Amino acid sequence: MRKGFLTFAAAGLLAAGSMAACGDNGGSDQAGSAKKPKIGVILPDSKSSARWETADRKYLEEAFKAAGVDYKIDNAQNDKNAFQTIADTMISSEGVNVLMIVNLDSGTGKAVLDKAKSQGVATIDYDRLTLGGSAAYYVSFDNEAVGKLQGEGLVKCLTDKGVQKPAITYLNGSPTDNNATLFKNGYDSVLKPKFDSGEYTKAADDSVPDWDNAQAATIFEQQLTNAGGKIDGVLAANDGLGNAAISVLKKNKLNGKVPVTGQDATVEGLQNILAGDQCMTVYKAVKQEADAAAALAISLAKGEKKDTPQTVKDPESGRDVPAVLLTPKAIFKDNVKDVVDDGYVTKEDLCAGAFAKLCADAGIS
Repeated sequence: MRKGFLTFAAAGLLAAGSMAACGDNGGSDQAGSAKKPKIGVILPDSKSSARWETADRKYLEEAFKAAGVDYKIDNAQNDKNAFQTIADTMISSEGVNVLMIVNLDSGTGKAVLDKAKSQGVATIDYDRLTLGGSAAYYVSFDNEAVGKLQGEGLVKCLTDKGVQKPAITYLNGSPTDNNATLFKNGYDSVLKPKFDSGEYTKAADDSVPDWDNAQAATIFEQQLTNAGGKIDGVLAANDGLGNAAISVLKKNKLNGKVPVTGQDATVEGLQNILAGDQCMTVYKAVKQEADAAAALAISLAKGEKKDTPQTVKDPESGRDVPAVLLTPKAIFKDNVKDVVDDGYVTKEDLCAGAFAKLCADAGIS
């Protein structure tokens, strides 16, 4: 699947290369010419995960610059009013003819997508599907596969530790994020049979509003208290939530003893893995996601429609949404190096200070 996708994305970007003279940095419109392509992107926040600013923004900018298209990338910082204001400005004042969004919730996202459509602006759901929405495309990872990797990873780590009848707690993502639902579907597919058989027990199952890490720490502290300190594994839906749990485990001198999952392969998450405090994370090659979305956005900006490798059924509207779904990868201590080799994080950031020796031990040189 990945090979086919890369060909698809590259073709889209190459096709867009002829537009280089249309960008703000490369020229101006001629009289009577069609409206020049301009792509607007709204990222969700910079708090729930570092990836939005450190990876997605960077890779989208690189793709747009390579194609020579004009673009604007803003971040709503988890503010629904700001999200709508940014969208209104991009549509009404800044002249975008394609709008790509990472919704904060489906209700707000749908309102923005519907307004864009009414103004003749093409739209793309990036990373998160807007339920009941009208986006022309959806670009993301196979999010149920992400959750399945997390569930399988937690099982592996518990098995490696020889834990019998472990008590597991869930720190799910935001209840307003459809991805969090898909992640949970994935790890439930692995863990629910173990709960049902009595092989594992579920100590708690809580969602974290807005993926807020501070709230996650509070929630996990309560979970640990309610369980009488007896938690053997934490299914945390991303690295930020995982680190929140680890901070509480450290206070109770349980870090390294209780396997914790994650997602996003952040520097912090990878450092926690190297230190033995986090069991695993899920790496999503964001550059592939950004390149695929950029290729589609550039095509739409030119008035073209491309076929996609998949479709995803919107559970709310029943619509089959043309989609690109990429393949995630489980990361444990023995393959943290793969994330560095892929260029997603740098050795300098990951291996700073006390982590230098841990990196060397993990073969990161």
